[in-house]
Amino acid sequence: MAKIHGAYTAMITPMLNDGSVDYDGFKKNVLFQLEQGIDGLLPLGTSGETPTLSEDEEDKLLDIAIPLVREFNAKNGKDVKVLVGAGSNNTRDAVRYVERAKAKGGDYALVVTPYYNKPSDEGIFRHFEAVSKVGLPIVVYNIQGRTGKNISVPLLERIAELPNIVGVKEASGSITQMMEVVEKIGLKKPDFSVMSGDDGLTLPLMAAGGDGVISVVTNMIPALMGELVHDCLDGKFAEACKIHYRLQPFFRAAFCDGNPSCIKYAMNLKGMPAGSVRLPLVEPKASAQEQIKAAIKDCNL
Repeated sequence: MAKIHGAYTAMITPMLNDGSVDYDGFKKNVLFQLEQGIDGLLPLGTSGETPTLSEDEEDKLLDIAIPLVREFNAKNGKDVKVLVGAGSNNTRDAVRYVERAKAKGGDYALVVTPYYNKPSDEGIFRHFEAVSKVGLPIVVYNIQGRTGKNISVPLLERIAELPNIVGVKEASGSITQMMEVVEKIGLKKPDFSVMSGDDGLTLPLMAAGGDGVISVVTNMIPALMGELVHDCLDGKFAEACKIHYRLQPFFRAAFCDGNPSCIKYAMNLKGMPAGSVRLPLVEPKASAQEQIKAAIKDCNL
């Protein structure tokens, strides 16, 4: 299987006015992503409000996304990938979710650091050891801000030696750590991908040898963010830098009052399927709404 690279969209889950999932809207969003040239889709990630979805809802979203991608690839000679969110703080459930992703035809599974339980490094290693045995390629999701635990570079080095561990979504927020991951793992294991989990750090990470981004803002602007990423992959960093600084206000606005609350608000402004968020998330506060509106205008989006 080809190494993960490029721009992947962490898909939002659109909602109807009554709070139910807007499956037709989700289908429209998937088709929009494919038409705009995205490299991969991530359904059932954090941006998809997965903690508030039932397993039946999750199944239906996968049953929409994966066949649409497969059909698109077959018709157009493309190779868009599907990375399925499969994390849990219960290792048995995480294994079951990876098994589901494999059974439904996903290309990879994204598995987040176990949260709330506060496992030791050994516990985290064994968690990833368990999911790696399913046989589907696994991307580790390191995001201390949501899990309370940073996967250190030495621990990630150990995890990366497990079978089927093919990359990391690095959202530690530390470009220093990201560069060390590239240095200690990416350069030594050419098939191991280092993907940014932070839109605003995509350019510096890729300049340091990273492979792409698993993005939130691509829900609204997949082509433009894809252009930035592919400019980086092609070594055209001056061009990528122009896009990066054009988008800086939107990068900030998209996270100014929670994710996916802010990106959904922005998408609603543009008439895209998004709708509301489910409690305990709420819509952005008034000042955040103004920041989002201003960013869309300033960035000419």
